[in-house]
Amino acid sequence: MNLVWITGGVFLITYALIVTERVHRTLAALLGGVVVLLLGVLPQDQAFAAVDWNVIFLLAGMMAIANVLRETGLFQWIAVQAVRLGRGRPFLILVILSLVTAVSSALLDNVTIVVLVAPVTLFVAASLRVSPVPFLIAEILASNIGGAATLIGDPPNILIGSAADLDFLTFGKNMAPISMIILIGFLIMAWFLFRKDLRVQPKTPRATGESAAPAAAEADALSNLLALDTAALITNRGMLLRGLIVMGGVIVGFTVHGLLHLQPATIALTGATVLMLWTRKDPHHVLRDVEWTTLFFFIGLFILIEAVVHVGIIDSVARAALRLTGGNVRFTTILLLWLSAVASGVVDNIPYTATMIPVVKSLAVSMPAEPLWWSLALGACLGGNSTLVGASANVVVASLAERSGHRISFKTFLIYGLPVTLMSLLLATAYVWVRYL
Repeated sequence: MNLVWITGGVFLITYALIVTERVHRTLAALLGGVVVLLLGVLPQDQAFAAVDWNVIFLLAGMMAIANVLRETGLFQWIAVQAVRLGRGRPFLILVILSLVTAVSSALLDNVTIVVLVAPVTLFVAASLRVSPVPFLIAEILASNIGGAATLIGDPPNILIGSAADLDFLTFGKNMAPISMIILIGFLIMAWFLFRKDLRVQPKTPRATGESAAPAAAEADALSNLLALDTAALITNRGMLLRGLIVMGGVIVGFTVHGLLHLQPATIALTGATVLMLWTRKDPHHVLRDVEWTTLFFFIGLFILIEAVVHVGIIDSVARAALRLTGGNVRFTTILLLWLSAVASGVVDNIPYTATMIPVVKSLAVSMPAEPLWWSLALGACLGGNSTLVGASANVVVASLAERSGHRISFKTFLIYGLPVTLMSLLLATAYVWVRYL
């Protein structure tokens, strides 16, 4: 009984440190993992065996590929082309950048995408003389919606796919349709949410006190962007071609990995290794920019969650959920969807998902597992849009914006995030009910 209370206490303290950000979340997760080892809750071999290396190496491989592609200028080229396609109209550009972000987030993990797109967005907004905040918030929301579509798009999906043994194709068949529907709903809502915040700002007033007319400001901003030499944005065409070929091969590998009898991590690592060999990139240079803090955050969390499972806390939660729902699969599925969304708005959806996976496994003993897994995935990914701390992509973009002098407050994000999350959950509830229940 003492071990239960001790482990539960360590778990709650770790979560408190993650939520309040009093300590970096990676350090908090590692601290929690180390403490349960030092207290003897778990033997070291069991703790290390609990780390899902498929998740760790899948992320590492995809991050390495993205780092090589980033050096080619591909993402900057796409962003500038989107601006040109929008002909300098801020709302149309916001829609195009949101679509680019959503689609890219389905093919690469959304944290990687927002890291690449956010700096370009700041440049675009400055050129157009509009506030970057609406663009950045829209990209956050789009990245979480698009990331929900595939196995590799959002970290919670990677965790769920690995735990439930779901392949890339199966994940896409189930999650991509509702993600597309929600993305369309979001773009419609965006007109009402962001339109008033996308007015072009005039240039600095002249000495005479006159200011440039809005129309003149917009025309001048557009001419600046049209004057850009987009060909110069692609800095290494040979590396870009090799990177796209490898990326295409990796995506194909994900779709047929069941036939190949290979795990997604193996395919991602193979792609990263081949790309570094083919482009003759220095591994030290490529791997240096991998988000190692995120990977070690996962490692610490896996160990801590294994301790919580080991002492029986998860089984108790599962039994309580069964008593509450009476074992009714419909009630349990919808409750899990909305509970996951609410919880992911309060706590980052990565630790929440890692915590709930053992609960879902326990529930699946007495009811069909499929609707439970999809409800967990949808709730965790979509609920991450409700608050600024709901998902890793949100925090990353907010940090980049603040560094550039454009602070996104918790309240500001809430004004946009909550309505989009509510719309998303209503559509997701209808989808899950019709398709699985």
